[in-house]
Amino acid sequence: MSLSSGSIVYAKETIEFKVIYVDRKTMEIAVHPDSAVVIKAPEGSNFAEIRKRVIRRAGWIKKQLDYFRQFEPRTPGKSFAGGETHLYLGKQYRLKISSGNINSVKLIRGHFYIDVKDESTSEKVKYLLEGWYTQKAAERFKERFDRSWPHFEKIVSAKPRIQLRWMKKRWGSLSKTGTLTLNPDLVRAPIECIDYVIIHELCHLQHHDHSPGFYRLLEKVMPDWEKRKHRLELALS
Repeated sequence: MSLSSGSIVYAKETIEFKVIYVDRKTMEIAVHPDSAVVIKAPEGSNFAEIRKRVIRRAGWIKKQLDYFRQFEPRTPGKSFAGGETHLYLGKQYRLKISSGNINSVKLIRGHFYIDVKDESTSEKVKYLLEGWYTQKAAERFKERFDRSWPHFEKIVSAKPRIQLRWMKKRWGSLSKTGTLTLNPDLVRAPIECIDYVIIHELCHLQHHDHSPGFYRLLEKVMPDWEKRKHRLELALS
């Protein structure tokens, strides 16, 4: 197996791609969740011809890249100071920070009450709040997954395992081994957006790329997925 790489420019954007030469008869173009564009080409294929094919498919490639980008967290910077607002399930709550005998975070009547043991710093407040988010994410994501799973249990026999991981550029992913990874930061979004990300990833159990079949399944399970996608972009942009 040999490799090569190249790039094209489409709609003022440079699209880089990697070519893998393998023992096959046809060429395949795939866009991966990490925005990698990978072409599997028959051994001995002419690179110039491969590049021409990429140019012809540039519009489709750009669409796939844009689709993945809407999952990239774009959280504005926070100072984690008293009076600042933070999201939970799509609603804003104001921070109230005070000294306490133990570290704790409580959500009461529209406010995050955060008690900090010893000296309070933005790093400590951030650490405590992210820990609270992770705990709540584990609870809420399991609830939403259990509600979504009946749509897919007849498609595949093995139920995915859920794990949480803080990620800079993804809200969720599905591994080849069937592990559903979700970003705890997603718990800040409205429930309908959390459902969208979970459904999106579960559709990959049957369709591993964004083929027409993937969109047909997504449309069948969640007819209003586009509205949910836009709301996610607006809520966490």
